[in-house]
Amino acid sequence: MVAAPRFPFSAVVGHDDLRLALLLNAVHPRIGGVLVRGEKGTAKSTVVRALASLLPPLDVVADCRFGCDPAGPDPQCPDAPHGSAATQRPAQLVELPVGATEDRLTGSLDLERALTEGVRAFQPGLLAAAHRGVLYVDEVNLLHDHLVDLLLDAAAMGRAHVEREGVSVTHPASFLLVGTMNPEEGELRPQLLDRFGLTVHVAASRDVDTRTEVVRRRLAFEADPAGFAAQWADADAELAERIRAARDRVRHVALPDAELRRISALCAAFDVDGMRADLVLARTAVAHAAWRGADAVTEADVEAAARLALPHRRRRDPFDEPGMAEDQLEQALAEAAEHAGDDGDEPPEGPDDGPGGGGGQSPDGPTEPTGGSGADEGGDGRAPADKPPAAPTPAFRARLLEVPGLGEGAPGRRSRSRSRSGRTTRPSAVEGHGVHVAATLAAAAPHQLARGRSGPGLVLRPGDLRRGIREGREGNLVLFAVDASGSMAARERMSAVSGAVLSLLRDAYQRRDKVGVVTFRGGSAELALPPTSSVDVAAARMRGLRTGGRTPLADGLLQVQRVVQRERTRDPQRRALVVLLTDGKATVPVQSGLSGRDRAQRAVDDALRAAGLVASTGAASVVVDCESGMVRLGLAARLAAALGGPCLRLEELSAENVAGVVRAVRDERPRAA
Repeated sequence: MVAAPRFPFSAVVGHDDLRLALLLNAVHPRIGGVLVRGEKGTAKSTVVRALASLLPPLDVVADCRFGCDPAGPDPQCPDAPHGSAATQRPAQLVELPVGATEDRLTGSLDLERALTEGVRAFQPGLLAAAHRGVLYVDEVNLLHDHLVDLLLDAAAMGRAHVEREGVSVTHPASFLLVGTMNPEEGELRPQLLDRFGLTVHVAASRDVDTRTEVVRRRLAFEADPAGFAAQWADADAELAERIRAARDRVRHVALPDAELRRISALCAAFDVDGMRADLVLARTAVAHAAWRGADAVTEADVEAAARLALPHRRRRDPFDEPGMAEDQLEQALAEAAEHAGDDGDEPPEGPDDGPGGGGGQSPDGPTEPTGGSGADEGGDGRAPADKPPAAPTPAFRARLLEVPGLGEGAPGRRSRSRSRSGRTTRPSAVEGHGVHVAATLAAAAPHQLARGRSGPGLVLRPGDLRRGIREGREGNLVLFAVDASGSMAARERMSAVSGAVLSLLRDAYQRRDKVGVVTFRGGSAELALPPTSSVDVAAARMRGLRTGGRTPLADGLLQVQRVVQRERTRDPQRRALVVLLTDGKATVPVQSGLSGRDRAQRAVDDALRAAGLVASTGAASVVVDCESGMVRLGLAARLAAALGGPCLRLEELSAENVAGVVRAVRDERPRAA
């Protein structure tokens, strides 16, 4: 079967940084791959798929399922010992779908041979198929974290290790790893970002001529794919030959000590963690020199490498935006030039001193007001008195808040669940995921004589089949309900509340939750952020939260109930956790027209009834009591009882504080005895 023509690499318009990053990885695969970030519809996948046709064909050992090189076959290859026969095949582009399982990625026991021949044999996965080719992961930010860890480990080591179901296998897995993602659908954790060698941000051009040419070429390709590919065949052939020549040259490119010092100085200037950035930057600079046809690395190679290898490594906090300002790079290069000129090599030309200064202020989020009265008392008392957002207190490591019971939602890191990706706890004849091989064989073994077995294979019956019950962790819908009324608006208190919410949001990010934010103040509640997987958007909304006015607590809880019910219709398997941050002082009843003490009492009663409605949805709840002062009414505890969840103080959200209390109790026990 002849494969359909791919869009030619040479025909891609724009995306110069992306094309360069892919080509450098093709020259030197040890760089560690490329992460392509960008908005939807920017031809990310088209460019990546076009790269495979440029890679040189491979000499492989005949009948080796792992693509071993006949010039140096891997002695640990599961198909070893190899014969002398060799063949040639094109480099492969292997795509890892978002819904892939661990078995599909790494390989597993060959069930057919195990059950029919009674032997333990290994069935290779996608890592083996991608050896010496390209492994492409579209929407890598939506891939399960444990799968991302597995493929990044294999990409870094050049080998895959499989230990499962009685099979112990190691095989070569050296490939060019390329991941694409749309940041609007959620970010990768900083730890995973760092594992990608290079990163590129792509966006659609705003130039009319460029956009016109993109559409023209795409329509021409769709009208006649083979003819369009033929028009660009010579240009692609020239690129392929240049890649082959650069691969031969890269091992001979010299990295002068002056440039190595420049690389180390750059990484130190950007305060990156660990030494991976230094190694990636050095390999990228060497590959860039080889791509240029040079014999030694120069400052230009280091600068080009820094633009691709450093931006995503500056993201130290989950809510930091990956990226690097041009003036920051120029300043770092100027400082690094001093270190590079320490030995007797030719002194590099530093960048022109730009107009420096400029503040370095981040454009993210609303600008914090400086001074100003902020003392608008709301006139007649009916309109909320807006107060500017208070700077949140420093974030802390949040304690684990989880949904009780056992769920079956999307994989994550919060609550216990049954899933396809968890650890196997026991076999079952009626439920579970996948085949539990050992239990299936054990169930069939006692009946082999009665079934007339005469050969090496087992005689199986449908009743012998056992499946694995797997338990793991799921991500939940964490819905924050934040009291932003005047009683919460004391600057110190709202600062602590904002810091607590940001800490919980960071925890939700790390546990792969979906989050939403409901705020209530003045006369009504507002869905400030519909449930989303982009937790950093929720953090931005919280940083800009304004406070003031009365406390429509009942309306806030009713809004929570509506959101939970709507999300349950969309995703019945994802369980909800409601985190209510309030002092419990409700002042606005659902029904207007009341005044005085009747109004206040009705507001509290309505809030308790609304809490009961939230509890009836089955959502788990946690109330964070934000009340302060000498006299405390304890209204938050009554709300927690109505919601059916615990009531915590703000300070009890910190995992460090909880651990400190546990240690103190433990240390006091011997003395008390």
